[in-house]
Amino acid sequence: MPANLSPEYRAAEEAYRKARDPDERLIHLREMLRTIPKHKGTEHLQADIKTRIKQATEDSAGPRKGGARGGLAITVRPEGAAQIALLGPPNSGKSTLHKALTGSQAEVGPYPFTTRIPMPGMLLHEDVQFQLIDLPPVSASFMEPWTPNSLQPADAALLIVDLTDPECIEHVTAIAERLAAKRISLVDDFEPVEVAATEEALEDEDYDPFAIRLPTLLVVSKCELLEAPERELEVLRELSGATYPSLVVSADKGIGTDGISARLFELLGVVRVYSKVPGKPADLSRPFTVRRGDTVQDVARLVHRGLAGDLKTARLWGDGAQFDGQQVSREHPLADRDVLELSF
Repeated sequence: MPANLSPEYRAAEEAYRKARDPDERLIHLREMLRTIPKHKGTEHLQADIKTRIKQATEDSAGPRKGGARGGLAITVRPEGAAQIALLGPPNSGKSTLHKALTGSQAEVGPYPFTTRIPMPGMLLHEDVQFQLIDLPPVSASFMEPWTPNSLQPADAALLIVDLTDPECIEHVTAIAERLAAKRISLVDDFEPVEVAATEEALEDEDYDPFAIRLPTLLVVSKCELLEAPERELEVLRELSGATYPSLVVSADKGIGTDGISARLFELLGVVRVYSKVPGKPADLSRPFTVRRGDTVQDVARLVHRGLAGDLKTARLWGDGAQFDGQQVSREHPLADRDVLELSF
């Protein structure tokens, strides 16, 4: 049956995909349900949207009283330039790395499943921060039932692997397969992929507007215990088929950990934009962060979502401008460390 998707539905789905804030996602989910054509061909998608609205409403309301199931916050509100989820099997060194990178109070122990709840922490790179979320371990035999929901706000993942573990190859495969069964794909490509909500797409059995595509950086931990960590990493790649970009580190010895934030900055294509009030110097203390290819309009939404549509003029200084103080359009792409003056 033809889907007959309206422009309003397509706009709501696209806005949902771009939204990072849980409350904002809930708004777009409700708009998707309101505008989706109501007929047999969309019944499955309608049910999926309703389920996600229920979950998002519960998350937005916060922990409920009584009962362990309702008392746990399964998602963490995104902060910083990007939210990065730490994934790995038991005893992979995941929590040790999180503690070393963020200074968090994550519990670390020589026994499996030490981490039981999502643990946020901030990783600094120059003048921007990445939010690292330490999650409970995933294995072939166990995954917390709420782990897939906790990954919804994530922009990327660090997959932590201990190559001294004889089962490390099986762990890499098992984690990818368990998440794939929950419509979450760990991918090696950090470039964003646009998914259009077309009638043809909706009629495709494989179409899934809620599938999560999670760019992944493979991090080999405890490299101080390996004689040739780079060579063993290549063996892991060959035997597991993993093609993720990778780093070799040791949280205990401080080897390679300084490179994680820089690699994330590069892979995610983070662009810093500094604001400037007319007639005053630029504020270089805290930048707005967008992604490579984003425009003046994207920064205007970060400055004031309610007024972004009323943007009158924009002037630009930096590599994104042909000359300092250039007046640019809403669609003008931005470069790292640009200075932007907006007038609403």
